[in-house]
Amino acid sequence: MQDQTRNQIGLAIVGCGTIGRIRAKLARDYPGVGWIGLCDVKSDIGKALAEDVQADFFTNDFRELLARPEITATIIATDENFHFDPTMLAVEKGHDLFIEKPLATDARQSAQILAAIEAAGVDAVIGYTQRFRRRFLTVKERLVTGQIGEVHTVVTRALMNRMVPIATVQRTQDRATLTPMVVSGTHSLDMSLWLMEGKTPKTVYAKSNDRVLSKWGTKDSTLGLFEMDDGTLFSMNISWALPEVWPGAVYGLEIGIVGTEGVIDIEDTHRDLVMATNFAQGAGYAPEGYKAPARHVEFLTSYPPGDLYDGELWGPMREETNAWYQRLYTGKRTPHATAQDGHRNLLLTMAMDLSAKRGVPVDLPPDPDELMAELT
Repeated sequence: MQDQTRNQIGLAIVGCGTIGRIRAKLARDYPGVGWIGLCDVKSDIGKALAEDVQADFFTNDFRELLARPEITATIIATDENFHFDPTMLAVEKGHDLFIEKPLATDARQSAQILAAIEAAGVDAVIGYTQRFRRRFLTVKERLVTGQIGEVHTVVTRALMNRMVPIATVQRTQDRATLTPMVVSGTHSLDMSLWLMEGKTPKTVYAKSNDRVLSKWGTKDSTLGLFEMDDGTLFSMNISWALPEVWPGAVYGLEIGIVGTEGVIDIEDTHRDLVMATNFAQGAGYAPEGYKAPARHVEFLTSYPPGDLYDGELWGPMREETNAWYQRLYTGKRTPHATAQDGHRNLLLTMAMDLSAKRGVPVDLPPDPDELMAELT
């Protein structure tokens, strides 16, 4: 029986951008959150959010925030390159954690974070929002109950327009590990491995190219083939170099799962709901400083966090965030990715980049020091 004790949440959010804002607004509406503190290096963004959610505290210094005695849980929602320091401090303070993927963009730091989390015994989850969509939960249940027998082949394909890579890499010069797989392909890799739970990747062979996005310091596409410990084959392919006017706001995903007794074919490209209009549509992913070209055709529902109705976000990120608050408040089991999942996913995405660089298969799991020595 699950623990139904109500544990009032004192919440810190480090990073008040697009995702931090979404999770903060949901926190203000959740009855189990009794205190909210915010941090962002940009005062205008942070103070605007603090006012909107009536936060109890705001600072530009995450150390000042995480020292507050009211805090029991922390959300790390900074840019990808800046997760390490606030995460390690939150672990030291004993906070429960929600960390936007990845744990870190340095494999050695990711290993340090995981080791610290395990040593401290804190509950830490990673932001893989797609686990909370109805279609994938339905597929997971069918696989767990053996409806297609033993899975032996998985084919995954992800297509994205180039708004995300341009918006991501333009904010930093530290771009060596900001690749299609590490930043975005990790979502479809996590989903595929979650659906294949119990199978362990043994080797990977991958190839990449960079004809379009090389001027931005990243790659266009990475295609890889994993062999699992039981002989299962898993192909994981992504291109995030589609034109900025591509109708998909962010992600278009297809997964084919073949078992000994059946198959599950997932078409998640959002082409079933199309809008064409004379009015210009903005970017699905548009952080500060990024100006996207006008788009006049859109695959509706293709923005991964969800969709706006009446000024509020509805969809998987709402489900994911509220489920985490419920996890903390009542002890409820949830399908969140664990810190172990997050570290594994980072190593595997980097192993694909390493294989593409070497031109040969890479044994798994790779050594974090070896990854960083060769990839940076």
